[in-house]
Amino acid sequence: MCSINGMINFRRPAAVSGAQVGQAGGILAHRGPDANGAFFATGVGLYHNRLAVMDPEGGAQPMRAFHNGQWYTIVYNGEIYNGNELRHKLQGMGATFRTTCDTEVVLWSYILWGEKCPVHLNGIFTFAVYDPGKRCVFFARDRLGVKPLFYALCGDTLYFASEVKGLLAHDEVRPRLDLQGLWQLFYLTPVTLPGSGVFRDIYELPPASAAIVDETGLKIRPYWQLQAAPCHDDAATAAATVRELFCDAVKRQLASDVPLAVLLSGGLDSSAITAVAAEQFRREGRTLSTYSFEYEGNKESFHATLFQPQSDEDFAGALAAELGTAHTVLTAPTQAVAEHLKTAVLARDLPGQADIDSSLLYFCKCIKNQHTVLLSGECSDEIFGGYPWFYRPEMLYRDFFPWLHDPHTRIGLFRDELVHAAEGLDYLRGVCRQSTVDCPTLEGECEADRTARIATFLSTRYFMASLLSRKDRMSMYNAVEVRVPFADHRILEYVFNLPWSIKFEGGVEKALLRRAMTGYLPDRVLWRKKSPYPKTHNPAYEQIVLQLLQQRLSQSGFLAEYLNRQRLQQLVEGESGTWFGQLMARPQLLAWLYQLDVWFEEYHVELV
Repeated sequence: MCSINGMINFRRPAAVSGAQVGQAGGILAHRGPDANGAFFATGVGLYHNRLAVMDPEGGAQPMRAFHNGQWYTIVYNGEIYNGNELRHKLQGMGATFRTTCDTEVVLWSYILWGEKCPVHLNGIFTFAVYDPGKRCVFFARDRLGVKPLFYALCGDTLYFASEVKGLLAHDEVRPRLDLQGLWQLFYLTPVTLPGSGVFRDIYELPPASAAIVDETGLKIRPYWQLQAAPCHDDAATAAATVRELFCDAVKRQLASDVPLAVLLSGGLDSSAITAVAAEQFRREGRTLSTYSFEYEGNKESFHATLFQPQSDEDFAGALAAELGTAHTVLTAPTQAVAEHLKTAVLARDLPGQADIDSSLLYFCKCIKNQHTVLLSGECSDEIFGGYPWFYRPEMLYRDFFPWLHDPHTRIGLFRDELVHAAEGLDYLRGVCRQSTVDCPTLEGECEADRTARIATFLSTRYFMASLLSRKDRMSMYNAVEVRVPFADHRILEYVFNLPWSIKFEGGVEKALLRRAMTGYLPDRVLWRKKSPYPKTHNPAYEQIVLQLLQQRLSQSGFLAEYLNRQRLQQLVEGESGTWFGQLMARPQLLAWLYQLDVWFEEYHVELV
C-alpha cells in the first residue's frame, strides 16, 4: 500500500508546482515510508510514497511503460489479486513486463484496455495514469471503496491525494465547513455521504468510479454497479458457492513478499479467514501468525449487551491453539487508548469512532514491529446480514439510517443557530429515502427479500464504507496494509441476489456463511452470536476522557463557544446507552466531543 497525490492543469501548465506536489507527498509519507518518487510532464505532477509489499526491488513508482511510441506513467495504491491471470492475458496482447509487481499489471491494463481497465481488476486500489497521447489523466477506485482518493478542483487546477490532509497542504484548498458538512459531523459521522470530503469543495472519488481529467475538465462515471438478478440456487448450492468464492478470495490475498498475519477476534468472520489461511500456510510448510485485541480492565468490567453479548478473550486463544497459529494477544492500556484519541483524528482527518479508532491505531503500531500485511474480517456483516436492522423492520423503516439509534444525541448538544438541526434532519432523511429508492430490486419479490436488499445496499454504501475508512487510516498511519477478503466484489454480487430465507435460515443471522464454513470451524465458533470489534469497558477510561474534555472546555475553542454545557451535564449524569451502531455509548460520545474540538483546532476549520 502507498499514497498517491498530484496536481493537474492542462490549460495552464505553469500552475503545476513541483514544490507543492512534493510538500503534499511529504505529509502523506506515513502511508509509504519505504520510498518516494515524482513525475512531471506539461500540466501534470504525480507523486508516490511506497510501502513495499510485492517485488520490493523492482516496484518503484511512479512507474512507466512504453507502447506505440508513447510513455505511460502510473501512481498506484493497492493490491490486485488476479494479477497473474491478467499478466498472462496482457502478455498475449503485446504487453512486456519488467517486474513482478502488480503496479505494472494495472498500468498495462490501462494501456491495452483503456477506460475499461477497472472492470478487469479484482482488488483494492486507487490509481492515476498519465496518457500523453490523449493528454489526460485517468483515475479509478476499487468497487467497494477499500482504498481512498480525494480531490479538489480550484479554478482549472485539480488536486488529488489519498487523504484529505494531502489536499490541505495546498493553500488554494481551504478547510471550510458549511451546513452540509456540519450535518454530516453531528448526525452521521463516522459515516459520511458518498463522494463527500465533509469540507466544502473537497470530494472523494466514489467507489466503483473512474474519472478523466483533460483540457475540458473533470468527468466521473461509474464502471460497476450492484445489480438485482434472479437466483434460484438452493441453500446447499449457495453455501458451496460462497465457500468456493470466499476460500479463493482468502488464498489470493495471502500473496506477500513481506510478513503477513491475520487479525483473529474469535468471531465467525475473522475465524473463517484464519481457518482458510492457516490451512494454506500448513500446505506450504509455514505457520500463520495471528493477533487478537484486549483492553486493560475489560475482564473485570465487561457486561453483556444486545450488541456485544460475549467477550472475545476465550474464543480467539482457543481457536488459535486448535488451528496451530503463532498467536499474540495485544492489550491496550487505558491511558494509551485515551492518549491516542488526538492522533486518531490526525490519521482520519475527522473525529471518528473515539476509542474504537484510537485503540486500532495503537494495535497497528504494535503489529508493525513484526508484520506489514494483515487480513481482517470487515464487510461480512454488511454482505451476509449480521446486523439487527436486517431482521428488525422497525430499525430499517424508521425514515433514517438504521444504525443511528438516536439522531438527536450529538446535535442536541449544540446551539441551534449554529447547526439548524431540524433542517439538517430533513435533508439527511431525504438522502436516506433516496438511497432506499436507488437500491436495485426485482419486481414481484417478497417483502423479506426486498427488505434484505435495502439493508444490504444501505449498509454497504454507508456503514461499511465508514469501517473501511477507519481500517485504512488507522493501519496506514502506521504503514500497515490491511486486506479484507469479504470485500471481494464477487461475493457481494452473488449473496446480494440470494433469498433472505437462505441467508437467515432458522432465524440465525449469517446462517449462509455459517453453513458455508461448516467443517472449517468448531461449532462453538461457527454458531457463536455476533460480537463486534472490541472496545474498552474500563470505567477509568470514561473518567480520563471526561477530564480531557473539561480541559478543552476551559480554553477557547469550538466547544467552549458552541456547546450547551447544561445538556452535557445531563448526558454525564444520565444513563449510558448506544446511540450509534453497536459500540458508541456515553464514553465514546465524550471522547468524540474531545476529538471534535481537537479537529477544529488542528485543522484550522473555517465555518462558512
